[in-house]
Amino acid sequence: MKKVSMLTAATLMAFAAFSASAAPVTQEGTGIGKHGDVTVAVTFNAGKIQSIKVVKEQENPVLSKEVFTTLKDRIIETNSADVDIISGATFSSKGLLDAVKDAAKKAGVTLSKADKKAVKKVVADLPKVNNYDVVVIGAGGAGFSAAITAKNAGANVVLLEKMPAVGGNSLISGAEMNVAQNWVQPKLGITDDSPELHAQDTFKGGDGKGDMKVIEVMTHGALDAAKWCRDYLGVRFEPDNLFFFGGHSRKRALIPFGHTGTEFISKFQAKADELGIPVIRNMKAEELIKDKSGRVVGVKATMNGDTYTFNAKGGIVLATGGFGANPAMVKKYNPKIDERFMTPDAPGTTGEALYMAERAGAELVNMGYIQTYPICDPISGVIELIADARFDGAIMLNQEGKRFVEELGRRDVLSEAILNQPGGYTWVLWNDKIGAISNTVKEHPTEYDAFTKQGIMATCDDLKCVADFTKMPYEQLQATVKRVSSMTGKGNDKDFNHRAGLVDLSQGKYYVIKAVPSTHHTMGGVHINERAQALTKEGKVIPGLWAAGEVTGVTHGTNRLGGNAYTDIIVFGRIAGEAAAKATK
Repeated sequence: MKKVSMLTAATLMAFAAFSASAAPVTQEGTGIGKHGDVTVAVTFNAGKIQSIKVVKEQENPVLSKEVFTTLKDRIIETNSADVDIISGATFSSKGLLDAVKDAAKKAGVTLSKADKKAVKKVVADLPKVNNYDVVVIGAGGAGFSAAITAKNAGANVVLLEKMPAVGGNSLISGAEMNVAQNWVQPKLGITDDSPELHAQDTFKGGDGKGDMKVIEVMTHGALDAAKWCRDYLGVRFEPDNLFFFGGHSRKRALIPFGHTGTEFISKFQAKADELGIPVIRNMKAEELIKDKSGRVVGVKATMNGDTYTFNAKGGIVLATGGFGANPAMVKKYNPKIDERFMTPDAPGTTGEALYMAERAGAELVNMGYIQTYPICDPISGVIELIADARFDGAIMLNQEGKRFVEELGRRDVLSEAILNQPGGYTWVLWNDKIGAISNTVKEHPTEYDAFTKQGIMATCDDLKCVADFTKMPYEQLQATVKRVSSMTGKGNDKDFNHRAGLVDLSQGKYYVIKAVPSTHHTMGGVHINERAQALTKEGKVIPGLWAAGEVTGVTHGTNRLGGNAYTDIIVFGRIAGEAAAKATK
């Protein structure tokens, strides 16, 4: 009896231990995303992932949508964190995967190695041949503008996007939009702006290499485009603030809420959904189709190795963006932009569609005109939106603690000036007085946290702290700030003629961040006319083919002025969409 009792007791203990180990266990884990920590609660049952709950994340909601839906489902399906990331959302994907790995480690669970073939999905119900009135290629600001406009003009429209997420550069941009005679200017006492002046600034900023007819269409169409965004799409702009970008003679750039393209793209997507416009992601355009007359009547595209045909009765709108994320292509056309340069551009901006257009007869022009953005993260290459305080008075300093350029100069001028400084970088410095105007720290809290953690940004109560952090000579930094503060106000900068006027920096809380130039905007692309029609080398219109946005090559000349990209994509996206819709009649 005693042996039986002991056996029974041992069995019960073993059973209890087994039951405990077999019971579902929930463990939190943390990874680092693009904009801060990603924390998840993972429930494991018998060593397998049962569920993943996202507890905390601060990622871009449009860009990371697929991460916290599709990628999360893949992880559960395969019981593995060894799965393909969501292209275009690398840092967010890595944050989620690392968080799951962390949770598994804490729970003592060994995850599986993924069978990557098992997670590839094909759209089974999508026909191999599809018929539409208008096919728009590229789901950024230009593409959405074209598709929505074409739909409202009565066309049956489809929007193709090669990436898993929509938005492209339009999403990750600061998304400021230059508009002369906008509704904010009078509040700031600006009453002498005009589309003509905006056009002159743009033409001059591009060294006279832009097509003035195209430029004038952009600047004269800007106000109507902005009102369309505000009143029809519901895009919210700051009611009493504008940006003063380098190269402009007037402060005219509308600022969206949040200071990023998320405000635009989320509204674009919502309107497309409302109108019933299909947006097919992961669909890469490969070849334009022409009929016997030479008209573009469709496009062949691929998804997961399968080929699809999209016929377009009215024609094709090409809105695929530039090629800033293709280093080999960048260097091919401009060897000066070499391995020193990273890029903040969306990963889908690789330029293949330009060659597709060229094979269809379109002329590619100004391909060597490639812009760098001067103020980017020295670790990742992404634009430091928090440093947009530069447009409201922040100064740029070299390692010696000296100013070396007018802070509101053209982007190409600033980039070259920075690369000529010791180490090829700059420090951007501002105080609370400037911060109260720009609101960049308030609007970009995740950037603030991330850059501070990276060790490239600091918040200081005095200049001694700034000098200690940056390793600048304290005496020289003091002298520079004293001189800047003695020359405040428009027209008083005796050193570099700051066009908006320097701001008093003598008192602070101070903010300082390290920055380098990165490859940004490619000004070259498809030759278009003022009606967004693609042209041949002979200047003839290619019937059925329109282009809008960064894929085009005649608007900005050698250098795009800040704030002109959004104006460009929306004005010409709408023009192209309306024209393609009319061509179906």
